Amino acid sequence: MKHSKQESNAAAANEAAQYLTFMLGGESFGIGIMAVKEIIEFAGITEVPMMPESIRGVINLRGAVVPVMDLAARFGRPMSVPGKRTCIVIVELEADGERQVTGVVVDAVSAVLDIPLAEIEPAPSFGTRIRGDFIGGMAKLNGKFVILLNVAQVLALDGLGMLAGGEAQAA
Repeated sequence: MKHSKQESNAAAANEAAQYLTFMLGGESFGIGIMAVKEIIEFAGITEVPMMPESIRGVINLRGAVVPVMDLAARFGRPMSVPGKRTCIVIVELEADGERQVTGVVVDAVSAVLDIPLAEIEPAPSFGTRIRGDFIGGMAKLNGKFVILLNVAQVLALDGLGMLAGGEAQAA
């Protein structure tokens, strides 16, 4: 079956991707749902000496040591102050053939949204309060913007790999 080029373009415009949206410092962010493993209550973080400032510590996730990143600190802001709706989003990525599981502290989880690809704009080259390489795109939803994160870039941090390596050695 052959499709015309117009049909292909129309199909591409109708395609959507799912994102977990959450609030951080009064701004709305999104992470591709395929990277999200689960969402857990903010609790039980064990501080680890000599970790980068943006790493709050580690948690025990069903016997596995999982580093927890304070996303606000990663963006160069003050550490998040935990509240009633603060959660840890467990993100799983594959880098260099290895699975990396990291917890990310967010102020509140909002929803899982289907965002049409046509509503996603490229990251702006200036005017944002976070590094441009952390932004995968800007989604327009109901007249507001949601900053879609390039999770692999945000979580790329020396020390996380060593911590995950320690997990593998301990197992």
